[in-house]
Amino acid sequence: MHKSIRTAISNLLGKRVSTTSLQFRLTVELIALSVISLMGVSAWAGWSMEQTVVNSHKQMLEYIAMRFPDLVEMYMETGGINAGIERTSSKVSTSDLSVLVKSADGRILAKSANNHDLSADLTNIGYNEVPTTPKVVQIGDRYAVMCGSALIIDGNIVGKVYLSQDITNEQRQLNNGIYGLAIVSTIATGVLILAIALRIRKALVPLQQMSQMASVISIDDLGGAKLQLAKAPDEILGLAQAFNEMLHRLSGSWEQQHQFVGNVSHELRTPLTVICGYLQSLLRRGDNLSVYQKQALETASAETERTIQMLQDLLDLARADSGNLQFRRDPVFLNTLAAEVAGMSEKVSDRSIKLLSTDQDIVALADQDRLQQVLINLVDNAIKYSTDPVEIQLATKDEQAIIHVRDRGIGISLAHQHRIFERFYRSDDPSTRSRDGTGLGLAIAKSLVEGMDGRITVLSKPNEGSIFTITLPIWNPQR
Repeated sequence: MHKSIRTAISNLLGKRVSTTSLQFRLTVELIALSVISLMGVSAWAGWSMEQTVVNSHKQMLEYIAMRFPDLVEMYMETGGINAGIERTSSKVSTSDLSVLVKSADGRILAKSANNHDLSADLTNIGYNEVPTTPKVVQIGDRYAVMCGSALIIDGNIVGKVYLSQDITNEQRQLNNGIYGLAIVSTIATGVLILAIALRIRKALVPLQQMSQMASVISIDDLGGAKLQLAKAPDEILGLAQAFNEMLHRLSGSWEQQHQFVGNVSHELRTPLTVICGYLQSLLRRGDNLSVYQKQALETASAETERTIQMLQDLLDLARADSGNLQFRRDPVFLNTLAAEVAGMSEKVSDRSIKLLSTDQDIVALADQDRLQQVLINLVDNAIKYSTDPVEIQLATKDEQAIIHVRDRGIGISLAHQHRIFERFYRSDDPSTRSRDGTGLGLAIAKSLVEGMDGRITVLSKPNEGSIFTITLPIWNPQR
């Protein structure tokens, strides 16, 4: 049952609805309350209609049953008790009201002369089953208000008088009215369900917008992100205002963190550079060092250089964030630049780098040094995460220069692809954790490419490899 309700609501709203969602719970609860209320109103209306139609007949039969002995006593003065019973039965009977009087020994003392055979009806339902107070009894396809009471004359029980009022037409009209009421209630319930579901869905749209913004907002969007709600309840507007204030505070905190990282990186780079210089000097002049001492100095020097490079990366990011990272955008021959990067990477890594390009020169508008830095970073990552040859492919499309850096390594799962350009982000996959890295390389690459009015994207599948694509504007000498 619960699953059927969820399926119906999902079909109504045109999307999958969770059973634990506020939308589902409110919809089910309001629909249940509405259905119960409509059913209660319909039941009360049907009962009220029945009371209106039937009560008048019941009251009339009660009055006749109560007055019947008095009338018999009045008419028997001129002809005896049997004549009184017959005359009374004839007086009170009508085309729809039938009267039957039976003596104590079972003889019929009087019977109304109309079209209804009351004796046959009493035989069908049983004389003992006739109620003492007027009630509606169904006899075949007919309905009648019927009762039976003892006939007491002068304190003696003479017999029993049975009264029956045919109300077939009234009961059918009542049934038709109740049936129509049920149809109207069903239609009204359906309309109400639709209205409730759509209204709740509309009322929760601001919350959905807030959830969508929270799920897709990135660090770079904090400063300009703001939830705009034109028409919403005061409670939702208050929540949206608190949400916007939270984004503003997060943006301020992020800016302070940027400044702190930039300042600390700048202050630490100088002493570390001095330390690195002394360590390298010791290595060059330390002729009397033991093997252990030399290994320790080499390790310290390498880690110092690595820390200095990380600080330089942080400074580059801080400059990019503050807009102080300068770019010299000039024509860059991508064929030549890609060949140089491939040659340098092959020498350093002793790995094969394939260059796939067209015979036609591709000239992009970019900063050559920054672009070279990005390509070296991407090729280095490709070498690090794959054992097969790395490919650099050049192409053009729609006034755009395109550079693909492809590897056939371990790949990146879809859950991590949209986060790999975040700073310090590294996957929890043990196969990637074992590689060296700070998680800044791709963040720097993204900042540099976007600083040159370009775009960097990734397409990857686990165990099949990755393709990093850089898109840059083509240089047009006529501009």
